[in-house]
Amino acid sequence: MGGTRTIGVVIGGRVQGVCYRVWTQGEARRRGLAGFVRNRADGRVEAVFSGTREAVEAMVEACRTGPPGARVEAVTVGEPAEAGPWSDFAIRTD
Repeated sequence: MGGTRTIGVVIGGRVQGVCYRVWTQGEARRRGLAGFVRNRADGRVEAVFSGTREAVEAMVEACRTGPPGARVEAVTVGEPAEAGPWSDFAIRTD
């Protein structure tokens, strides 16, 4: 319980063109998380979540469903793609 956790997540399935990044930003901010979300060239979405262990775990679970219109087929959790710290949760286009 407690402590800060930072993880990287890659979400596969029908997750681009269905507002997945905007939904992720809203959900992450609502949970008080920092980090970012971006589309990947391979059709998946990548995110880094940093915050309380409980909030990060809840966000990963939410990512398994995503927004209406999404069809999530896989959620892979691992090391973050980049080191923070982040002050907010951003949608990145790089």
